[in-house]
Amino acid sequence: MSEIMVQADGLVKIYKTKETEVLALQGLDLTVEEGELTALIGNSGSGKSTFLNMIGGLDRPSAGSLFVAGSNLFTMTEKELVRYKRETVGFVWQNNGRNLLPYLSALENVMLPMHLSSEKKKKQKALELLEMVGMSSKKYSRLNTLSGGEQQRIAIAIALANSPKLLLADEPTGSVDAKTANYIFDVFSELNRQGQTILIVTHDVALSKKVKRVVAIRDGKISSERILKESYAQRLKESDIDWRLEDTQDEYVILDKAGRVQIPRDILKEMNLPDNKVKLEFVDGKVVISGSK
Repeated sequence: MSEIMVQADGLVKIYKTKETEVLALQGLDLTVEEGELTALIGNSGSGKSTFLNMIGGLDRPSAGSLFVAGSNLFTMTEKELVRYKRETVGFVWQNNGRNLLPYLSALENVMLPMHLSSEKKKKQKALELLEMVGMSSKKYSRLNTLSGGEQQRIAIAIALANSPKLLLADEPTGSVDAKTANYIFDVFSELNRQGQTILIVTHDVALSKKVKRVVAIRDGKISSERILKESYAQRLKESDIDWRLEDTQDEYVILDKAGRVQIPRDILKEMNLPDNKVKLEFVDGKVVISGSK
């Protein structure tokens, strides 16, 4: 059986200023198993990036519980948190200015975070990682000579430099063209096939429709999950599929621990409810939701 990589229960995050409080997460529950490739989607302000930052050790939760690879992020000291960020998670940012140092070559950037015993071992592993992401021919290139897609592939290699248990990616295809986005997804897929656990935040519809498990966050909670249909799971590399338009996934609304569900907005719109009251009935093994009038 797979080990649990991420376990979030009742996760709450409140940002406070002098004038107001913002509730970014409102009791979020999520389990991610070791070896999964999972995408997080949601509108701006839904809480998905806040959640990713907490998993990455960049922000502290306000309440609830959060375990990553067996580590309790609530009880960590600052020293333990530094080690956690160095050894447990790797981060790929959308903004390559946060991924790469412009005055270093690609090879030097990948070697920088490594903690191996010798320069020779660091260089050997960095070359292997650049080969893995298809960038070995650019190993001596600097930031200003590389395209956005090339920089992002090197950023993936940097994130893998210390063999993290969990790879986090925040909008990794947000600033590249469709062809490069497909290549980056192929890199993630290959890493996942080799056993790497990956969690991606994305607005990229085509990318999210290729992922086997997609978790939708709405108003600081998990609202639904989409699971890739088996018929499409075998066809990920087919170029004739329009991943933006085809119905590649089955969607499931999530029942939380209090027995509540969030009805998707498009269904609510179709129901055209006169008020906020609905009637629930259990008919022939199905739950039927209807308006109050």
